[in-house]
Amino acid sequence: MHIVIIGNGISGISTARWVRKLSDHDITVISDETDYFFSRTALMYVYMGHMRFQDTQPYENWFWEKNRIKLMRDRVLSVDTERKALNMRDNETVSYDKLVLALGSAPNKFGWPGQDLDGVQGMYSAQDLEGMERHSVGLKHAVIVGGGLIGIEMAEMFHSRHIPVTFLVREQSYWNGVLAKEESEMVNRVIRKNGIDLRLSTELKEILPDENDKARVVITNKGEEIACQFVGLTAGVHPNIAFVKDGAIECQKGIMVDEYLATSVKDIYAVGDCAQMRNPLPGRRPIEAIWYTGRMMGETAAYNICDKPTSYNPGTWFNSAKFFDIEYHVYGFAPANLPETYETLYWEHPDGEKSIRLVWDRESGWIAGFQTMGVRYRHEVCERWIEDRAHIENVLMNLGLANFDPEFFDQYEKDVVAMYNKSTGRNLKLVEKRGLNSVVKFLKRAF
Repeated sequence: MHIVIIGNGISGISTARWVRKLSDHDITVISDETDYFFSRTALMYVYMGHMRFQDTQPYENWFWEKNRIKLMRDRVLSVDTERKALNMRDNETVSYDKLVLALGSAPNKFGWPGQDLDGVQGMYSAQDLEGMERHSVGLKHAVIVGGGLIGIEMAEMFHSRHIPVTFLVREQSYWNGVLAKEESEMVNRVIRKNGIDLRLSTELKEILPDENDKARVVITNKGEEIACQFVGLTAGVHPNIAFVKDGAIECQKGIMVDEYLATSVKDIYAVGDCAQMRNPLPGRRPIEAIWYTGRMMGETAAYNICDKPTSYNPGTWFNSAKFFDIEYHVYGFAPANLPETYETLYWEHPDGEKSIRLVWDRESGWIAGFQTMGVRYRHEVCERWIEDRAHIENVLMNLGLANFDPEFFDQYEKDVVAMYNKSTGRNLKLVEKRGLNSVVKFLKRAF
């Protein structure tokens, strides 16, 4: 049986690797972006000089031949679902027995005048990195549009080369649809602390060209004119499904899939950023453009391709990012706007660059989520507490188990417990259990 995978990102390559672990099927991975799989999240570090592009490739070049995974550098123009064939740009056709669509995302564009000028782009692909490198030569000023994670990464990239940046964020505070008021304001501060010109409640209206059709000026919705030679469009992404959305495969925003990641067409699956769940699990979104969900979808699809029926279950939500020097981690339920049925405890360090937030169910006391800024907590411990529905007070007394900061770093769990005691009149004591041995013992037993 011939398994063809379109896309060599984390979801497509995870599918290929697991199909090979589970079977002896023929595997072909098609991509027109790069010859080999690379870590997309590491692109910014190539620009910043911390890595070479080849260092972003998790596997040596010989890995693919050894594991009998054929790599094809080409573009798929259309899918002929009746003939089970792909119409290609360079090759004539490629036939498949089962097909996996791992098409990833594409940057959003909202019809702004000038959005297709030279020097206007997103930051998603290897080609986008090449574009940033090309336009950085002699660059005097950049404007970034959109207040998500890619926007702040692009700002940090330019900042590393001392290129002035204006950052347009339409919201009243950075990423306030995801972060609560306190954490959002913390990120505002760190952006400005690093010399970025942060313009909140400001939207792009138009990009004006110079005589060579290159970006020259950005005009905002407030009538401001900002001279620039580069405009980064980072106002989110959408499923990259242009060449399949009008065909036989059912699509909405993404490619519709069931719990087994099967599409509406027999023997075709979709994974990663391009997949839209028909019936997402409680608390999960139909489309989740997150690295770890792409990896898990790839593994799940491989099991189903190899006749080992497995439903997709991403488990407890988590995510992480970095806002300049501040690491962000979230486990479970910690939304920007908390429902009335939940309680939260928020502690912030006096330096304004570290915080710990706990969220729990008001009636039962069950812990629901953790969110930290500038403090590292152990994924496994937080996930165990959430899945075991541990009581908030049991969590607080054992909170030291979660801390994953390096040795000799200050730890703040006593301050968190003291804040809880002050607000509730309780007298909880933090149990001094830290270190790997304590964590291992905890994870081996039910809470």
